[in-house]
Parts: sequence; structure tokens; C-alpha cells
Amino acid sequence: MRSAIGSFFLFIFFIQPTLAQPSHMQVPRQAPDWVISEWLNGKGVKVNDLKGKVVVVDFFQLWCPGCNAFSIPLLKRWEQTFADEINAGKLEVISIHTVFEGHEAQNPNKLKKFLKRKEIHHLVGIDRHKEGERIPQTMNIYGTSGTPEMAFIDKKGVIRFQEFGGFNVARAEKLLRKLLSEPTATN
Repeated sequence: MRSAIGSFFLFIFFIQPTLAQPSHMQVPRQAPDWVISEWLNGKGVKVNDLKGKVVVVDFFQLWCPGCNAFSIPLLKRWEQTFADEINAGKLEVISIHTVFEGHEAQNPNKLKKFLKRKEIHHLVGIDRHKEGERIPQTMNIYGTSGTPEMAFIDKKGVIRFQEFGGFNVARAEKLLRKLLSEPTATN
């Protein structure tokens, strides 16, 4: 009995994603550029390069329970659901490995193995650290609370959604469809 109760609390506190919390940063706001030390699964991009597309950004860590239980499977599902939009160049999925703890255990070599094992093929950026700082630069710029945290950037480069932890997927997907249906930005 004691083992079952302990397992339940382990699930509640460590496995289950944190309940959604809106970003402490104002939404909507212009999406700042990310600061990436290395891109995996393709050539790197800047936020400005993606204007005209809707962008889903997942801030994650490879050892994050909420990322492995919630955001990574959700991205995989959305990549299937929105495959036509992705293939047509209307939707871009990007993950940013934003390590703020366990730096040695979450190094780029382990991340590459993780991506292969999890069959993650979309673009993944490794958030850059300034020497001597624990918190990586993009995490600071975006004001993320931790991982997982997800943001949607509209076709004009404006963040329209940013939440930390687990969130109402149906509501987020409805917003994603709305963003995809909006007119394409013109310069």
C-alpha cells in the first residue's frame, strides 16, 4: 500500500506536467529573436525569417518530465494533424533546448541521442549560455518560467500564446487554427 501511495505522489509531483500558467511576460508582444549556440535537424533561422508563417515554439529540456509526458507528444501529434500546413510552409515547429539545471547531464551529445531516440525531426536550437550564467539567453529574453513552455508566434512575428506547463490543448489548437487562417503578413 505504501508503495502505491508513493508512486501516486511521484506521478503528481514529478511526472504530470505542471498546470498551465500564463507567461509573466505580456501577450501579445513582438517575438524577440532567440540566441542559439547550435541548431540541430537543419539550418538555423531567426524569428524575422519566419514572418508569414505561424510558429510553434516549445522550450524544453531532455530530462524534463512534463516535456516528455506533455509537450513532446503534443508536438508530434500536431505535426501529424497539421502536416499539410507544415508541408505548404504555413506552419513551422521549433524546439529550443533551454537548459537551466543539470548542464552536464543535458549536453549537446546527449541531446542528439535523445532527438534520434524520440524521433524528433523538426528544427531544434540549443539555447546559448553566457559564460558563468545558469539561465540561458533565450530563456531570459522570452521570460520563460521553466520547461515545458510553449509559445505561438503569428504571421506578423507577434507572440499570441505563451504558457508554462500543461495547458488546455483544445483551446490552444483552436487558437492555432485561427492563427493559420489569418491573412499572411506583408512588409
